[in-house]
Amino acid sequence: MERKKLHKDGPEFSRIVVGAWRWNIDTETVEKLIHTSLDAGMTTFDHADIYGDHGNEEIFGRVLKNNPSLRQRMELVTKCGIKFPSAHRPESWVKHYNTSKAHIVWSAENSLKMLGTDRVDLLLIHRPDPLLNPEEVAEAFSQLRQNGKVLHFGVSNFTPTQFEMLQSYLPFPLVTNQLEISITHHAPLFDGNVDVLMKHRVAPMAWSPLGGGKLVSETPHGLFAKGPHYQATDAQLSLAWLLRHPSSIFPVIGTTKPERVIESGKAVDIRLDLQDWFEMLKVVQGREMP
Repeated sequence: MERKKLHKDGPEFSRIVVGAWRWNIDTETVEKLIHTSLDAGMTTFDHADIYGDHGNEEIFGRVLKNNPSLRQRMELVTKCGIKFPSAHRPESWVKHYNTSKAHIVWSAENSLKMLGTDRVDLLLIHRPDPLLNPEEVAEAFSQLRQNGKVLHFGVSNFTPTQFEMLQSYLPFPLVTNQLEISITHHAPLFDGNVDVLMKHRVAPMAWSPLGGGKLVSETPHGLFAKGPHYQATDAQLSLAWLLRHPSSIFPVIGTTKPERVIESGKAVDIRLDLQDWFEMLKVVQGREMP
């Protein structure tokens, strides 16, 4: 599978990233999903400290502890900053954000422990925090980087101004902003979100690239008429639609089915014609371009 850097000074990831947010499942299935992904060339795995009620990293980590050599074949992404009431976090009584230096460092070190690794390739602030102190975030990032615990940093769901504000406090680049982007949620391609990332030569990561599963049709060519031409499913065409964008979007798929992982990986081989790209957009918009 094609690999590419998120930024010239950032990590090199597989063009399709495998999301673990639904992997609150048995260890054996997670192990199968990991091996299926790696065999298909999808070497980058996306986590967050809160996924699976704070449990998914630990399940993934069990696989790595039983198969230490797997860590050298993959890149790990995780996120921090969201807190909510949970038996696993009894100190929280209301959902809130915490982007203090102490919490970022603690969360990153806890993720390392849960994942059974000595480093995370990319750490993201999960949501923009109205109380975010950029000086504290910069101190936390710098400390984690200096100690070799986190190699690169980014954000998730930040607006363009929030991205540029935080970047202005850092001596090194934010290497991505993970946004909700799909053919059915394409506003970031038109509202300036992706434009600002391109301005900074930063590639976006796209969560929910299949519209929350709406674009995973059980019929081979359910929505897009060009399916037979490309010998591709709606899901593959939808991923190819994102991959066609010049900002080098990295879709983050979310599935617990190995066959879906394999299907998604084949999207990187589809080269959408320019007019087919706009025809697909017309289908979901229900109208021609202005």
